[in-house]
Amino acid sequence: MFFRGFILGIIVAVVVGCGVIYFGLTNGAIPPNADAKPSPLERWAAGTSLQATLERDAPKGANPVAATDDNLKAGVQLYARHCTGCHGTAAGDSSATPIAKGENPKPPQLASEGVEDDPEGWTFWKIKHGIRWTGMPAWEQVLNDQQIWTLTLFLKRMDNLPPAAKAAWQAVQIGQTTSGPSQGADQGTQEPRKD
Repeated sequence: MFFRGFILGIIVAVVVGCGVIYFGLTNGAIPPNADAKPSPLERWAAGTSLQATLERDAPKGANPVAATDDNLKAGVQLYARHCTGCHGTAAGDSSATPIAKGENPKPPQLASEGVEDDPEGWTFWKIKHGIRWTGMPAWEQVLNDQQIWTLTLFLKRMDNLPPAAKAAWQAVQIGQTTSGPSQGADQGTQEPRKD
């Protein structure tokens, strides 16, 4: 008798919970607008899911692209072409574009909030697959794996570049701060995939 009541209680709780969620969603209790702050529950769910996915699915081995000056400079150029519109070029929010300022959550400005401490496999996975509910797109239809690893190589080392790559990065930073961050003006010049 007790067991039957316990099971019935669980079923009622699930049905009521689903009803509350349905009512909340159909009445706009969870705002869908980008300028609304996500709730702590949303942040926890998204962060927990991302962490678990990265630990399970991100590549575990070393970056297959060697840390040469040419590869680092190629990573700088990939970043300049595809990433500055959201992730900026300068420390702080000084190079944040209108797109970046309008996103919620705001994309990290990687010149000051870099991913140097993240495993390279995590950065590769984030670039390739994007991150749902953040505005971070999946780049796998635009960049091939070699290009994504090259971009990952730069991002891992962007705060400690050798002189030639540092000069290329500084040229991008100067160009972005004098002419404004790229906002996708060269979208028609995407490099072909080579997978």
